Amino acid sequence: MSKIAIFYGPEGGSVNRVADKIKELIGEDKVEMVAVKNATAADLEKYDKIIFGLSTVGKDTWDSSFSNNDWGKFLPEISKVDYSDKTVAIFGLGDHVTYSHAFVDHIGLLGKELMKNDAVLVGPVDTEGYEFEESDAVVDGKFIGLPLDEDFEPEMTDERVAAWVEQIKPDFGF
Repeated sequence: MSKIAIFYGPEGGSVNRVADKIKELIGEDKVEMVAVKNATAADLEKYDKIIFGLSTVGKDTWDSSFSNNDWGKFLPEISKVDYSDKTVAIFGLGDHVTYSHAFVDHIGLLGKELMKNDAVLVGPVDTEGYEFEESDAVVDGKFIGLPLDEDFEPEMTDERVAAWVEQIKPDFGF
């Protein structure tokens, strides 16, 4: 079985903790952690099974004038890869109180970029149980990845991560 790659960023903080929880639930021996800070398209092409993990970013983070962050630099690399034969999932951290009008938009922005290159995303999450006004991560009534709020709902993280990992298990084959 090929390893599952978790591409995460930025390094440090909540996104790392969540990525580590996912790795532990899948099985440490089945996962490789890859920081997006210095990752390239060649790194993405090594894996058939990829989970992307992002912390809160606003739409401006993806604009060229704000390209000094890890994901801003990594986004062009994502666009260079064909995902048609890959299994892909996304989790993202957001703030549903301060940014309820743009809750986990970054999941949607990344997901749409991946889908341009034939990615089929697994692990959609029902919006029920989440409080927010709008989100670019909602497609056909569901989040296209796992949204988490470590700022205002950290007590929900373990349960949501465990349920999501069980959900993606058949697709990822672990």
